[in-house]
Amino acid sequence: MRETELVALIRKLTTRAPSQPQIIQSIGDDCAILRPRPNEDLVFTTDFVIEGRHFTLDTHKPADIGYKALGRSLSDLAAMGSEPLFCLVSLAVPAAFAPRWIQNFYRGLLALAAYYKITVAGGDLARFDKVVADVICCGRVPRGKAILRSGARPGDRIFVTGQLGGSAHGFRTRTGAAWRGHLHPEPRIPAGMALRKLGVRAGMDLSDGLALDLYRLCLESKVSAEIGSNLPIAPGATEDEALHGGEDYELLFTAPPQLTIPPRIAKVSVTGIGRITRGKPGTIRYGGRILPPKGFDHFT
Repeated sequence: MRETELVALIRKLTTRAPSQPQIIQSIGDDCAILRPRPNEDLVFTTDFVIEGRHFTLDTHKPADIGYKALGRSLSDLAAMGSEPLFCLVSLAVPAAFAPRWIQNFYRGLLALAAYYKITVAGGDLARFDKVVADVICCGRVPRGKAILRSGARPGDRIFVTGQLGGSAHGFRTRTGAAWRGHLHPEPRIPAGMALRKLGVRAGMDLSDGLALDLYRLCLESKVSAEIGSNLPIAPGATEDEALHGGEDYELLFTAPPQLTIPPRIAKVSVTGIGRITRGKPGTIRYGGRILPPKGFDHFT
């Protein structure tokens, strides 16, 4: 199949995705055009999924890879409390791959796009010796209301949504609900938007493990933290997987003491796990000891 035929196939698939009225030009031209509404900020994120790093072809079907490619970026939007608008999808695959592989990749991606009503507005397609996908997502928030990593203050309580360690447990066992959750994580878009509306001022998503991601949040906010032993550990997962396992894609956030945080938000459980303290930025204490910022890091 020629490149023009592949592009036509992708265009046909993506026309079934939801369309936002702010997207006034999408697939078919050199650039997509967005016309934002007044009094809103646009937030952007981009994430790779790379064969051999985030998935292997013997464990992940093409639809799983497409789903994950979009899900990673949507999780970043959720962390900012933003509403998704559109995405741009760049995909490179080996020359030996049949068009059906690409079609199934987009079917997995578009299933998630349809669920969160996000427009696929463009992208790129290329040949490479491994599968590489990069998804750029754009979302919107009311002006000045985005949830930032730098907003935590001493005295704030620390919370997480859902359960921790499930994805790492699923990757280790490759069975049951944990494995299905690893393949198809659920970006916490409704929870992130609800937290922003509640007035939460600091947060991020848990993509690389609680210990490492909380360390990053503390560095950005120039604070330290203490967490207790009441971590919401996923069934079957170990404490180490809950602390250091990546790809849970839950939300980690802080809130001042006067802000009431319900035990469930947007149908997701919320657990208080500690508090923000004064001290050397990035220092985290867990069970009376210093918790090292160990987790998934591309450069270690």
